[in-house]
Amino acid sequence: MGTKDTSTMNNNTTKPHIAFIGLGNMGAPMAENLLKAGYALSVFDLSKAATQRLQQAGARVADNPKDAASNAQVVISMLPAGQHVHSVYLGDSGSNGLLAELPKGTLVIDSSTIAAADARTVAEAADKLGIDFLDAPVSGGTGGAIAGSLTFIVGGDDNAFAKAEPILAVMGKNIFHAGEHGAGQVAKICNNMLLGILMAGTAEAINLGVKNGLDPKVLSDIMLQSSGRNWTLEVYNPYPQVMENVPSSNGYQGGFMSKLMQKDLNLAMQTAQDTHVETPMGAKATELYTSHTVENGDKDFSSIMGRHDVSLLSYTRYS
Repeated sequence: MGTKDTSTMNNNTTKPHIAFIGLGNMGAPMAENLLKAGYALSVFDLSKAATQRLQQAGARVADNPKDAASNAQVVISMLPAGQHVHSVYLGDSGSNGLLAELPKGTLVIDSSTIAAADARTVAEAADKLGIDFLDAPVSGGTGGAIAGSLTFIVGGDDNAFAKAEPILAVMGKNIFHAGEHGAGQVAKICNNMLLGILMAGTAEAINLGVKNGLDPKVLSDIMLQSSGRNWTLEVYNPYPQVMENVPSSNGYQGGFMSKLMQKDLNLAMQTAQDTHVETPMGAKATELYTSHTVENGDKDFSSIMGRHDVSLLSYTRYS
């Protein structure tokens, strides 16, 4: 481990060099927004197409995570699962990962959605090395990542959060400090568990009305002005052709894939089990999405509507 101090983090006239690891559907546009804001970036991803995209935007492409972070004061990661976060930061032995190579005072922001226990494990290892670690999962989907309007839900200490906030503000519109290490992950999975429950319930309610002769748009409008009002009815209706510019009116393409909702629900169930909390509705939503994703994992999570009527999954763009 190096001994130099990353004092440029405290220099208001100098933007820190950032290493960005993980350039998937979310990570790539997040990194691009940092470049547009004038940050110097070194990037790494296993996909050559992803790294070429960022190279064309002005980033330096690295051969591996350690190379990406070699001159960085800040490391940001957006990885698929806890095992990948553990592998990057802790390595195979728990002590030969990226953390062991970072100078004291480096700020690490992990925006992956992982189990809170995994986030706390990495945070504990970082703390022992004098590295500031934040778990900062996001909400807002690919559209929010492109627009720079994501919601960041952050866990970690106050000083690290203060350092990270100006950087997060480039990529997001709403930035919440949820609490200590792991709190960001807990808040994220609580939100997404509720979202999965609401989407499944909204789909069931609309299906009940349609099967009893109601027009899906009329019923949706009625519920929007009644006590059943919720986010899915307001901006993300699951029934085709009720709303324009939502996945349900485009064959359930785009948006937030069902397999990602299943992943988040499983994380919620894992956390509930670890902490002995009863979540019967969350468990039912998990069961529904587990079954649904067998054949529809790449479709938007609103495609849960199709479990009531498979023909709905063949609808095309709103016209």
